[in-house]
Amino acid sequence: MVGHSAQARSTVLVTGLSVLGLVGSLIGLSVLGAVGQEQDTVTEGFATTLDAQKIPSGYASWVEQAGHLCPEVSAPLVAAQIEAESGWNPKAVSPAQAQGLSQFIPGTWATWGVDAAGKDGSAEPDGVADPFTPGDAIMTQARYDCWLADKVKDAAPSGADVTRLMLAAYNAGPGAVQQYGGVPPYPETQAYVVRIIEAMGRYTGTGTATGTGTGEPSGETSGETGGAFGDRVVAAARKWLGTPYSWGGGGVEGPGLGFAQGANTVGFDCSSLVQNAVYQASGGTLILPRVSQLQVTAGESVDRADIRPGDVIGFALHGSYDHIGIYIGGGQFIHAPKTGDVVKISDLNDAYYTSKPQKIRRFG
Repeated sequence: MVGHSAQARSTVLVTGLSVLGLVGSLIGLSVLGAVGQEQDTVTEGFATTLDAQKIPSGYASWVEQAGHLCPEVSAPLVAAQIEAESGWNPKAVSPAQAQGLSQFIPGTWATWGVDAAGKDGSAEPDGVADPFTPGDAIMTQARYDCWLADKVKDAAPSGADVTRLMLAAYNAGPGAVQQYGGVPPYPETQAYVVRIIEAMGRYTGTGTATGTGTGEPSGETSGETGGAFGDRVVAAARKWLGTPYSWGGGGVEGPGLGFAQGANTVGFDCSSLVQNAVYQASGGTLILPRVSQLQVTAGESVDRADIRPGDVIGFALHGSYDHIGIYIGGGQFIHAPKTGDVVKISDLNDAYYTSKPQKIRRFG
């Protein structure tokens, strides 16, 4: 479900690529000319290698091509979106008349539709851009995704993952992402982003790398590993990059509505982000205390020299250990900093943090 504000869907419910009134073109992006170009193995923190065996027959080559249009749109992401939108049914039509694999409504298709393939499944354009032709739909979906990624880049805060913001814009519209400076605090949108990111894993092949979402290495790409558990903690936390900070919000199940200064925001604070990541990494068997002052007393104490990805770092910013984050490798950590900010990646060696007392804990 794309384009309309998630808050407005009580009166307008649209499935698929449903941004009405969008105008303009994808400046500088040649949809077909970009096919076959080299693509980095790291795309905004997510692996890009497609497991073609997971793709229904006849679609894999188009999904691969679509995954080369821009750095933010990988082949596994394209596949995950198709699964969510149509369940791989090329004839799907929603109650709102969203059509085809990628669920475009006619008005949006008129602006974005690409003639990339023939109705007979051939790779030759047939002169008609048709949402029910799989090749046309898949390449148009990627074209639109890339436009959204470009649209939200200016709204992306430091450390935020543009791919995650793109998915939020796909669901709630780019205006909502720009308004909130990150993933909007709409439960529907946040659930949609997580659903796509989690589904990507089912379509990802071997030989992939992971990144931080900032272009900087972490985990195995920086030569550091947290072991099976620590790496899962990092992966669980990275899923929430760009999520709004909400004081008192969030927990083991995901982002939540906070209170006091977080009363109108769905998101995480520093300790709920850590609690969620450790809970998810443990398969739901380990629930940390809710507040940072207690989290730094749990688990195993670790010396700074022995820190590894997945370890939890508590900082005494104002006397007590009132801030906490997760080390991800490469001298960086992921955290939910403060009201008005978002879940992001920061430098552990920044003078502000090195000047504060720290405690490091390990949970697996």
